Amino acid sequence: MTTMIVDHRSQQPSVAAINGFQGRLISADHADYDIARAVWNGAIDRRPRLIARCIGAADVIAAVRFARDNDLEIAIRGGGHNVAGTAVCDDGIVIDLSAMRGVRVDPADRSAWVQGGALWGDVDRETQAHGLATTGGIVSHTGVAGLTLGGGVGWLMRKHGLTVDNLLAADVVTADGDLLRASEDEHSDLFWALRGGGGNFGVVTSFEFRLHAVGPTVLAGPILWDANDAGDVLRFYRDFVRDAPDELGTVVRFGTAPPLPVIPEDLHWRPVMIVGSCYAGPIEDGEKTLRPLRAFRTPLLDLVGPTPYVGFQSALDSTVPHGWNYYWKSTHLPELRDELIDVIAGHAFSSSSPRSYVALFQLKGAVSRVAEGETAFGNRQASHAITLDAAWRPGEDYGDRDTAWTRALFAALGPFREGVYVNFLGDDEDPNRVREAYGESVYDRLVDVKTAYDPDNVFHHNQNIRPDLSDSLGGSDG
Repeated sequence: MTTMIVDHRSQQPSVAAINGFQGRLISADHADYDIARAVWNGAIDRRPRLIARCIGAADVIAAVRFARDNDLEIAIRGGGHNVAGTAVCDDGIVIDLSAMRGVRVDPADRSAWVQGGALWGDVDRETQAHGLATTGGIVSHTGVAGLTLGGGVGWLMRKHGLTVDNLLAADVVTADGDLLRASEDEHSDLFWALRGGGGNFGVVTSFEFRLHAVGPTVLAGPILWDANDAGDVLRFYRDFVRDAPDELGTVVRFGTAPPLPVIPEDLHWRPVMIVGSCYAGPIEDGEKTLRPLRAFRTPLLDLVGPTPYVGFQSALDSTVPHGWNYYWKSTHLPELRDELIDVIAGHAFSSSSPRSYVALFQLKGAVSRVAEGETAFGNRQASHAITLDAAWRPGEDYGDRDTAWTRALFAALGPFREGVYVNFLGDDEDPNRVREAYGESVYDRLVDVKTAYDPDNVFHHNQNIRPDLSDSLGGSDG
């Protein structure tokens, strides 16, 4: 297949062929170009020279080799959901896996094979047909690939571990255009790095996951309190979750009540603190566990109840839709100290946009029982991850004010910060924050794997781990 590619530097068209490519090639003069280059974060506006929409691993191999032969920067698109917009680049090639969304479940083996362009909604629908699931985010239009490669938080992580803790194997196209199988038994160094190291090591065309018995009905839902009670509720929540069973997963949100059909209209856009919960165990046990939290300070609204897991996984989709503008800052928190709670409660509700919010993701449980360094995911002993999320619709003028709000709150969190989840990093971060996401020993080991599999840093349009080229540049022992 051939396509017309416009050289943006010379503005002269040239014809290039990707030998053997069977998918769709979309260049700047194509009617679908603007749709194809758009990602979840509407603030990202990049113009690749070519989008190669692959239909299989052979297409990915061809696209990687074509990019190397033509010295094109590579961006890899799975779900396109990363806040930093790493799924699209300027004047390079996007290797787009969005047409590769197959999911195959083996209920007897409790495993699933998932293609690299699948979304978590695809996985949940297929696995829940068998009463099975694995940890997979809290929004169903998140891509499987990006979430997994960065670590993978979600409602089930305290019971069943991070997504990477449930990864059994992956098929990877390397910088040389080779297709490798990575697992504990094959290319184990690469398999280790894929479990948290992001998209630095290749294009993952398929994943194999371990599944667990979940649902199909779980006890789940949000509880809402007035913003004025946020400090007291957060202190109670901190003590409550400290001894909660692993089956309980929670996410806390400080902002306004979204205009969802299940929320009464008189609460829409009212400043509230929301504790969302999902209990991955018997419903009667969940009722008993959540009773103290549900009784504290007379909530404005309590929507906790038996609900289909698939439905709960998509319940937040409309609150973070494609095309809004997003700006995030994030960090891990070792513990929720009283002084930190005062900072959060005092600043979280001062954004300008009613769509901006602060979120706390409860960690610990199975997450912290995996030893540091067993995978490439760092900071496993943190109690929570916090994200400061500015959000505004196209055409709204909240961007500058809420970006400043996010940065100011992040600065105020300085004394309490320790590490960061790499998937929550934005596109304007200090490069040292990538090292901070892993810690020194894990980062150094990732550099070794990067040097072995991608010494030319072909895959660098990401939260980049640079290869160590000291030996090739004439370094010596002494």
